[in-house]
Amino acid sequence: MSVPLAYLGIILIWSTTPLAIQWSTQGIGFALAVLARMVIGVVVAGLIMALWRVPFPLHERARRAYLVGGLALFGGMALTYWGARYIHSGLISVLFGLSPLAAAILGAIFVGERSLTPVKLIGMLLGAAGLAIIFIHGDSLGHQNALAGLLAVLCAVTVYSGGMVWLKQIGDDSPPLATTVGSLTISLPLFALVWWLTDGHLPELVPPRAGAAIAYLGIFGSVIGFALYYYVIKHLETSKVALITLITPVIALLLGSWLNGETISLRLWVGTALILLGLSVHQWEMLSGFRRRT
Repeated sequence: MSVPLAYLGIILIWSTTPLAIQWSTQGIGFALAVLARMVIGVVVAGLIMALWRVPFPLHERARRAYLVGGLALFGGMALTYWGARYIHSGLISVLFGLSPLAAAILGAIFVGERSLTPVKLIGMLLGAAGLAIIFIHGDSLGHQNALAGLLAVLCAVTVYSGGMVWLKQIGDDSPPLATTVGSLTISLPLFALVWWLTDGHLPELVPPRAGAAIAYLGIFGSVIGFALYYYVIKHLETSKVALITLITPVIALLLGSWLNGETISLRLWVGTALILLGLSVHQWEMLSGFRRRT
């Protein structure tokens, strides 16, 4: 596979995922939308594993990784899908751009990582300033529950980042595809329970756009995007991979405005710019340390 094509594929998938999430919930509800996505994802990933004969480890460390990954996936995606109904789709990508900053804070608090250097703290403060501007702007995002949606997605980012820190501590060396299948399998009963408690009914008719969005997310968002990401990080230096988190939020905002009629105000752009600047400062510190060590 061409590395540039894989890199471009990640950018396209990550940029379109927030809008697809929002479209997938229209007409069928958020709980069924995320459940259907995960079912498609585990089936597709399982078939790929069978065709490629990828091993599925079941040793103690792998089981712990599947459990942690599944719980983080459930918490992050359930909150994201719930909040996505009330905010601009592009904001989902912007807020998930905070993941490296959240992971650094959680790593320092719970794992004792020495990651809060002065430069990284500056990056975090810039990101926090951008986040504050977006939350202040939240009451004018076009929905009465916009602030609740923003908070839900921010909580999803925290859960997702915490899961990544925990998985890093477990240090499982299972194939990424196996971790994907294991995590999806663990999360499925939880997503099914949420659907049963919040709705529990299958719609008579699934809107074509919602159905297409669910299929896209199940195949590309949950499986292919994950595989491409691990392929790219094996063939490119960290600095180039880190650029993805700076590119996708901007594209996601533009796609939301173009395809979904979302209004992007000046304050929203300013908040986004501060978050991306903070992420850039944070990543620069990380990459500088990486170059010094090598």
